[in-house]
Amino acid sequence: MNRNYDVIVVGAGHAGCEAAAAAANVGAKTLLMTMDMNRIAQMSCNPAVGGIAKGQIVREIDALGGQMGLVTDKTAIQFRMLNRSKGPAVWSPRAQCDREKFIWAWREVLDHTDNLDIWQDQADELIVENGEAVGVKTIWGMEFRAKSIVVTAGTFLNGLMHVGRKKIEGGRMAEPAVHNFAESITRHGIRSDRMKTGTPVRIDSRSIHFDEMERQDGEQDYHQFSFIGPHRQLKQLPCWMCYTNADVHKRLRDGLDESPLYNGQIKSIGPRYCPSIETKLVTFPDRDQHLLFLEPEGETTNEMYLNGFSSSMPTEIQLEALRMIPAFRDLKAYRPGYAIEYDFFDPTQLFHSLESKVIKGLYLAGQVNGTTGYEEAAGQGLVAGLNAARRCSGNEPFVMHRDESYIGVLIDDLVTKGVDEPYRMFTSRAEYRILLRQDDADARLTEKAFELGLATTERMKIWKAKRDAIETIINHCNSTSVKPSEVNSWLEAHGTTPLHIGAKLSELLARPQINLKQLCEISPSLQQIIDSLQERKEEISEAAEIKMKYKGYIERERLFAEKMLRLENVKIRGHFKYEEMNQISTEARQKLAKIDPETLAQASRIPGVSPSDINALLVLSGR
Repeated sequence: MNRNYDVIVVGAGHAGCEAAAAAANVGAKTLLMTMDMNRIAQMSCNPAVGGIAKGQIVREIDALGGQMGLVTDKTAIQFRMLNRSKGPAVWSPRAQCDREKFIWAWREVLDHTDNLDIWQDQADELIVENGEAVGVKTIWGMEFRAKSIVVTAGTFLNGLMHVGRKKIEGGRMAEPAVHNFAESITRHGIRSDRMKTGTPVRIDSRSIHFDEMERQDGEQDYHQFSFIGPHRQLKQLPCWMCYTNADVHKRLRDGLDESPLYNGQIKSIGPRYCPSIETKLVTFPDRDQHLLFLEPEGETTNEMYLNGFSSSMPTEIQLEALRMIPAFRDLKAYRPGYAIEYDFFDPTQLFHSLESKVIKGLYLAGQVNGTTGYEEAAGQGLVAGLNAARRCSGNEPFVMHRDESYIGVLIDDLVTKGVDEPYRMFTSRAEYRILLRQDDADARLTEKAFELGLATTERMKIWKAKRDAIETIINHCNSTSVKPSEVNSWLEAHGTTPLHIGAKLSELLARPQINLKQLCEISPSLQQIIDSLQERKEEISEAAEIKMKYKGYIERERLFAEKMLRLENVKIRGHFKYEEMNQISTEARQKLAKIDPETLAQASRIPGVSPSDINALLVLSGR
């Protein structure tokens, strides 16, 4: 058996699977090490992919040649495009998935990936020689060697689960915690701390009174996650909505002294944007109800996920409170909600490539970097796996800027600002979100991925055909004019101002009352162009419409991004001894010395570094 590899990936969650696939697909001999081959890409909490900003990350993963979008489309049992009432900059795809089918779809991908081996075992020690990660030892005494190591251990490092006052070691319900491995990393100078997350009760659908809940169906249109895969094929299922009430709240409040979050048992910080039900009651004491979503776990299973009711209260308190909701009065549960504490590593000790600044050849991705969410983990995993492989062949690391992708924003936030709570991506974190839309991820990233060896020739062919079709539609609208006499009555019928002189179709499309489909009513030639498209005509039409309708906003944001990019080109790492610099503030000296930013732009994003500090660094740089 071969024990020597280019890349070893420790952990087969969402980060680990993308890391292993990326490394192998660019030619690195890769080993994926997992504790349980039957739980690869397990959806530990919500059986869903995407959401606000997270959906954009998945489309970026797909555009880069990753697998999450393809697997999600293959296993989706409900799809929705969120934020459609707002502008396209914040439209975000989201899908419910069949949890078990998701695992096996990922397993099929990995089983058919060249250059990739899988080994079922538990990592026990990171082997470090001369300041460089060179291998992994397992609890069964196996030793594997590699040029690069990617650690994606999720919540397993010294994991501790809580239900009421009961504490059990584990990385996930019914799975053991990993001891020793985190310590084998921190002994070399990498800082670690503890975080907390949680998950809700799982419910038997046969015990629910659905007629007393509000049904929420998915969308049946052309939207999906992958730019190249087939459309959804599984049976589409509804979700259901209901609310907590005063009786529920009273029962939970009466039991707060039994909650690990409030009796001192849990001391670490949980995710601000996914609070437990008990945290909601304490934080919002005046609220008399909270919205809950009941979501299917699969196409055929009776198991359902209660979104909005994450809890670590004692089991009986959870169930008694829930049975006070009319639809849940006969509730039967498969297991209670629980909280879990785990080790993570300070991400400011990473380069933007996700390689450690402390241990050469060690890459960290996912929840071990302080993030929360499958999508954030998968995006990091792809970048870490790719760069681990590129290091083996002596290539420069692949790094995305903040105007190129949400993944770039995510990684820059982690390594520049660090985390003091589980990090979750939002559209508000991206200053260039008009440039980072879900509809144009392939336009931003597929050609880069092809050059890197991640995207296949077939994917590149599909993108080129789409790109050419978009340009054909845009060019036609920019070159085709209409006269007032031809369209004024039509414009008035659509609630918009009539023309006094002729106008291009693209000028009419810029009006908020007009969309591309309506424009075809007065331009048969435009309709012919769209009808001539062989595939994905709706997706292509939408992309073309957005580019034309929001052209001014897009161009203005691009100009601003290019100005900021100039600061990205001012390299400062190794140029200053910050501790000795009296020209900048004390806080700036401390923060800059700790993080040691690569560029002036990165320095400008560090909390505590002011514009005057940046000006001082510019002057001292001779700029």
